[in-house]
Amino acid sequence: MKNLVSFALATIIFIAFNPQEKRYTQQSAEIDTYKKVLEAYEERDWESMALHYADTAKIMNNVEEKHAQNLSQFLAQTKEDAIQFSNWKFVDTESEYEMVVTDKGETWVNFWGLWQGTFKANNKVYKIPTHITAEFVNGKIVREAGYWDVSKILLDIQQLQTEE
Repeated sequence: MKNLVSFALATIIFIAFNPQEKRYTQQSAEIDTYKKVLEAYEERDWESMALHYADTAKIMNNVEEKHAQNLSQFLAQTKEDAIQFSNWKFVDTESEYEMVVTDKGETWVNFWGLWQGTFKANNKVYKIPTHITAEFVNGKIVREAGYWDVSKILLDIQQLQTEE
């Protein structure tokens, strides 16, 4: 009996003083970094945004990996998109973040949010549910995949073009 109590006590002490690695959290340095990325995007501060990506980052927004953009291509496309909108942001009350460490030891930040932007050509406000996931290595984004549906904007662009 004495051995059993000693074993149980040793087990409790081992568990208490040997914290397990967090594999899921909603608070991390990587999440804080990703919030800075999205803030820079909203402010159109491309230089600050780029600081959080590795030079070799692959960005896949609504495309498969073989069509991934490098950081320069991604920033050029984002700047081009920004010209068409008088403003854009992610709605704070609709934003959720989580960090996950996979079985392979990869660190990913997942973001779900509601993007809102005003298109200059028709002054219409669009609200688009968005999911973005970003892999971090040594504090930098090395892979990012974003998923959202821009079909409403594209249909309105087509309609505007036929009216011209």
